Amino acid sequence: MEDKDQAIPLAPPTRDEESANQSPRRRRRPTRRCALWCCGICGSTLVVLGVTILILALTVFKIKDPEMTMNNLYINRLFVPGLGTVENPSISVNATLTADISIKNPNVASFRFRNSSTEFFYGEETVGVAYAPDGNVRAYRTARMNVTVDVLADRVVLDTNATGSAVFDGAVNMSSYTDIAGRVNVLGVYKLNMDIHLNCSFTLEVYQSAISNKVCFAYVQ
Repeated sequence: MEDKDQAIPLAPPTRDEESANQSPRRRRRPTRRCALWCCGICGSTLVVLGVTILILALTVFKIKDPEMTMNNLYINRLFVPGLGTVENPSISVNATLTADISIKNPNVASFRFRNSSTEFFYGEETVGVAYAPDGNVRAYRTARMNVTVDVLADRVVLDTNATGSAVFDGAVNMSSYTDIAGRVNVLGVYKLNMDIHLNCSFTLEVYQSAISNKVCFAYVQ
């Protein structure tokens, strides 16, 4: 007969019980090395970003001066009432001229300009003024516009020959001045106002009804 007081073997503890008996592990705090590593990455990113912005500002986003050119000057109408006399060695020259002007924009942003004017001179006297509306020249494009003006030079002084007679060789030396004010705006960050000036000199050939000796000079302020 077996002994009733014999000890009954206990079952091995389960996995849940072992986990409950174990003390919870402490979370490791970020080390100083990790913090320095993060700061280094942030600093390097800022440096690269700053260098990139600087390169773009000095190359792609750098604002360049627009270029204005008078491509051609046409005579639409020409009228000379009559030659002068010895007592009055001057004549009147009435003409309608059309100037073909172009504006080249070398910038990454558009160039917007206001109303402009082109003045024509005989000597120091203004003999005609042409007006052009405002406009916009897109990036890396060239815009052309035609301005027409009625020129009235009512006192073109004649030369005299050896006998004292008034002589007209058919050449009237004139000049013109064009002023265009505008702005280049790059991404709303880089803004620059500028005035484009164009000075031209030319000869109005009355007998040939043509324009010769046209010389132009443009500058930006």
